[in-house]
Amino acid sequence: MLTASIVLFENNPEDIEKVIKSCLVGSAISQLYIIDNSPTNKLSYVAQDAIIYYHTPSNPGFGASHNLAINKAKEMGADFHLVLNPDIYFGSEVISRLLDYLKENPSVGNIMPKVLYPDGNLQYLCKLLPTPYDWIGRRFNPFKQMVNKRNEVFELKFSGYDTVMEVPYLSGCFMFLRMEALDKVGLFDENIFMYGEETDLCRRLISAGYKTVFYPHVHIYHHFAKGSHKSWRLTKIGVQSAIYYFNKWGWFYDKERSRINAETLKKLDYYK
Repeated sequence: MLTASIVLFENNPEDIEKVIKSCLVGSAISQLYIIDNSPTNKLSYVAQDAIIYYHTPSNPGFGASHNLAINKAKEMGADFHLVLNPDIYFGSEVISRLLDYLKENPSVGNIMPKVLYPDGNLQYLCKLLPTPYDWIGRRFNPFKQMVNKRNEVFELKFSGYDTVMEVPYLSGCFMFLRMEALDKVGLFDENIFMYGEETDLCRRLISAGYKTVFYPHVHIYHHFAKGSHKSWRLTKIGVQSAIYYFNKWGWFYDKERSRINAETLKKLDYYK
C-alpha cells in the first residue's frame, strides 16, 4: 500500500489543486493526507474520500507535520509513503515507475525523480552531505565564481543528471520512502522546524545501509520559490536548522560525512 502527505501553509489554491490531481489521477496512492498549518482552515474544502484533512494551526513544522501523516499511514499498514511539497505536479506515469523501482530494489529507502522548473529547466537538487560552508558560508559568499565552482561538486552538476545514481542528500520536495526503512531509522527529526530535515533523514537511511537514489527516467515539475533566499525570517530559520544539524552530526570534523561524500564522488567517476 502507498500513502502520501502534503503540508500546507497558506498556499496558492491553484498549486494545491495541481498536486492533488497529480496524486489521485491514475496513481497507486490509497490515501492522501493533507496537513494544513495555516492559521485558518479555509483550505479544508480539499477533503474528500481519498483525502484526509488535518488542521494544525499551531504549525509544528514541516517534519513534525509529515510525521503525523506517516504515523497514520503506518496504522493503515502502508508499505511506502510519499512526502510531497504543495508546489509540485507530475504526470500519471511517475508514481508507478518509481514504485516499480522500489519493489525491484529492496535496498532503496528513498527515491527522487528528475525535478524541473515549470519552464522545463533542470533543478540541481542532488547534493553531497553539506559542510558548514555549503549551508551557511555559501549563502553569504559574494564571490559568485567561487560559489559556482563549489556547486559543480556539491550539487553534483558534473554528473549530468542523466543516469540513476546514489545521492546522499535528496530534496524534500518529493521523497518516496520505504516504510520498513523508516521503522529502522525513525521519522523526521522534529527538532528541525524547517530546512534540513530531509538531509538528516537521508543520512540516517544511508547509515542504516539503505540507498537514497536519484531516478532520472521520469520527472516532476517544481515551482521552487527558494523562500529562504527572499525572506530574512526564513533565512534565520534556515541558519537555526543548520546549527542544529551540525551540532548533531559534526561541524568541521565529520568522519562519516567525508566517507559518504568521497564514496559518492568515486561512484560517479569524479576523480577520473
